[in-house]
Amino acid sequence: MSALATRVFRGQERVEAPDPADRGLAYGDGLFETLRVCGNTLPWWPRHAARLARGAAVLDLPMPDRDWLQDQLAELLVQAPGQGVLKLMLTRGVGGRGYAPPARPEPSLILSLHALPADPGPLRLRWCRTRVSLQPALAGIKHLNRLDQVLARGEWRDGDIHEGLMLDAAGHLACATSANVFAFIDGRWLTPSLAAGGIAGLARDWVLANEPGAGTTALTPAMIGSAQALFLCNAVRGILPVGQLDELHWPPHPGTERLRRALDRELTVA
Repeated sequence: MSALATRVFRGQERVEAPDPADRGLAYGDGLFETLRVCGNTLPWWPRHAARLARGAAVLDLPMPDRDWLQDQLAELLVQAPGQGVLKLMLTRGVGGRGYAPPARPEPSLILSLHALPADPGPLRLRWCRTRVSLQPALAGIKHLNRLDQVLARGEWRDGDIHEGLMLDAAGHLACATSANVFAFIDGRWLTPSLAAGGIAGLARDWVLANEPGAGTTALTPAMIGSAQALFLCNAVRGILPVGQLDELHWPPHPGTERLRRALDRELTVA
């Protein structure tokens, strides 16, 4: 889907388009955040900004000036729908050929507004053949290299399947292609630890902080098969109940609905 509005910057200079030599295009050398928009505001902006800063520290990537970035976001959000999505991409900018990063990078920033995806109702999932790459140095951060997810999402064309679950190299559940996963097992909501790879989603952090007993563990396909409930979550769509995974089916779960409503209240506060 095309963006509703876009702004591109090289340093603090607004430009028409990214430079073809941008390292974000050439190497995935950068970060991104995808934020819920509500009433021309970003309810979780401080959390996204903090994660962006953590990722920038890992990549040794300069952050934009905070006040300048706030001004650019405010100007763009004037054009936002009542409920929408803002995507922010921060790259190291132009650096010439070769992998060595420039000594004094001038980062590029791309901001774009999008419509909010429709609520699909209970999700229908499948297992993906593509495994999530393990790279502990990048664990948790939202870097631009999403080729694992691109390959996994390319495994199906069936419009009735909403998402796919991905395993890591050890055969444990890692994530969905574009969300974190929680399973209700023995009275607790559990999610993969992601210590060796994967994105530590903000909605995932919210569940771990707000649901008593929620925790992280290694989850096998067999454990998922015996779970009493399953949901996906991310900071744009909140909590999404899972109704089916291949031949497995789950009825609506009251705990999922309770968490969904609580998280929606935070994501839709203008």
